[in-house]
Amino acid sequence: MKKNGIILASLAIAMTVFIFRSRLQDDATALLQVVQGKKTVQDRLDQYSEAVRERLIPYFKAANISYPPVEVIFVGLKSEKQLEVWARSDRGQFALIRTYPILAASGRLGPKLKEGDCQVPEGFYRVESLNPNSMFHLSLRLNYPNEFDRTQASREKRTNLGGDIMIHGSRASVGCLAMGDEVAEGLFILAAETGIDNISVILSPVDFRKRAMPNIEHSLPEWTDVLYEQIKHELSKLKIQ
Repeated sequence: MKKNGIILASLAIAMTVFIFRSRLQDDATALLQVVQGKKTVQDRLDQYSEAVRERLIPYFKAANISYPPVEVIFVGLKSEKQLEVWARSDRGQFALIRTYPILAASGRLGPKLKEGDCQVPEGFYRVESLNPNSMFHLSLRLNYPNEFDRTQASREKRTNLGGDIMIHGSRASVGCLAMGDEVAEGLFILAAETGIDNISVILSPVDFRKRAMPNIEHSLPEWTDVLYEQIKHELSKLKIQ
């Protein structure tokens, strides 16, 4: 019993040290940004949240969803060049809040396979972090390559999958979604106030709720059939009532 108590105490101490170190690292990063004259996420919240709330809250009220919401889904439709913002109510129902035009997104229909192919990824992603000092105003970094991407690459012996995929401001992009600065402010603040752990992203070649994948001249990996069926299934849950 005494040995078990020592082990439990050691685990508790280790966990406390880990949490303290993580918080210390976060505080150190924020302090370094201040010293270097860079903005923090909180700086951007102070700067833009009031204006963003004025723009967004009427749409949330119209959808009968409180702000900030408990969960958000961004749906990027490559062929349609649109980004939909869906939010979940306390009752568990999703409603469409806004649809924004994607001002620039390089590449063609099909998933991203390697660094330098200029492709916007396709699949299911998370917002990994927020960049308040982006070269493209503000940005939301996605977790490409995700586990699915890495698994397919390993099977096909592909390396150098690329990365740094963002949803950002400005009107130019290489493999990212450029939304313009004002929209990027709204997405950034929404993500920060909702919490990035409560945000998911679906990137689809086309809007499968309205049409099938068109015939294209270039070939796609065989596994895209499975991926597209999964995307189609998830999009089917997001329909305007």
